[in-house]
Amino acid sequence: MADGGGVEGAARVQPRRLVAGRESLSAPRTLPRATDNPPHETPPHRTCAPAVTYTFASATVLLLLICDPLGNIPIFANALRHVAPERRAGVILREVLIAFVLLLAFMFVGDSFLRVMGLSGLSLQIAGAVVLLLIALRMIFPNHTAYESTDTREPLIVPLAIPALAGPSALATVMLLVSQAPERRLEWIAALSVTMAVCALVLVLSDRIQRLIGDRVVLALERLMGLILVAVAVEMMIRGLKSLVLEMGR
Repeated sequence: MADGGGVEGAARVQPRRLVAGRESLSAPRTLPRATDNPPHETPPHRTCAPAVTYTFASATVLLLLICDPLGNIPIFANALRHVAPERRAGVILREVLIAFVLLLAFMFVGDSFLRVMGLSGLSLQIAGAVVLLLIALRMIFPNHTAYESTDTREPLIVPLAIPALAGPSALATVMLLVSQAPERRLEWIAALSVTMAVCALVLVLSDRIQRLIGDRVVLALERLMGLILVAVAVEMMIRGLKSLVLEMGR
């Protein structure tokens, strides 16, 4: 009887093992493929070089360096030499206001202009760096005869508002600021307002400034500002080229 019970128990256990075997065969395990990433490892990713980030103070200083009110003193003095002294302050304020309106317009329509032209923020950054570098070199090695004119009429827009104040570098800079941080547009407008106010004050008081500190000090300050602007332009170009190399490597 004992042997019979053992045989029957083995017979009962055996089908269960076979069923378990069938279950294990019917559900094959999925082996990891060679292309799958190992566990607990994140796939490598490329990071773009960070763009130059500006604050209200740094944007104001940058715009002041580009508009260069001290460097524009000889240009304004030459253009206004045939204007009556009592009218010069009004002409300067009018030209500064025209430049402000033009730069403000580019702050609002510059982004749409870039989209229409199919230009990216990266290309604007590199182009802006090149223009800033050229402007900075002109500040270090000034050539004030470039805007000299024999016209005896009162200047209007050219050459004071454009290109002395709102030149290509200033237009590119305001578009660059807005394209990098459009949500801070009011901050950039405030920086531009402060810049234009300082330019108007310096240019209106240009005669007193020249008599107070002299032409040599004005020239030295202009070259110092040009040297700072060269460093800013080179930094912008380096960051732009880094981002370009990373995008081309993708």
